[in-house]
Amino acid sequence: MKITTKYDIGDSVYLVTDSEQYERIIVSIYIHPNNLIMYSMMCGVEASDHYEFEISDKIDIMKKTSN
Repeated sequence: MKITTKYDIGDSVYLVTDSEQYERIIVSIYIHPNNLIMYSMMCGVEASDHYEFEISDKIDIMKKTSN
């Protein structure tokens, strides 16, 4: 079985809901039943897990500058 992911380990990404638009690095990828993909990301010393739809490879400048 081959599973294709949108992002790879080491990619720099941003959370679409993060008003600060901090850069995060993907450090691991989890494949759950039914091919559900989750990404573990680091931002500084904090780790968090997110679904693919929560992630963007482009910074949202409008969100970052409107704070």
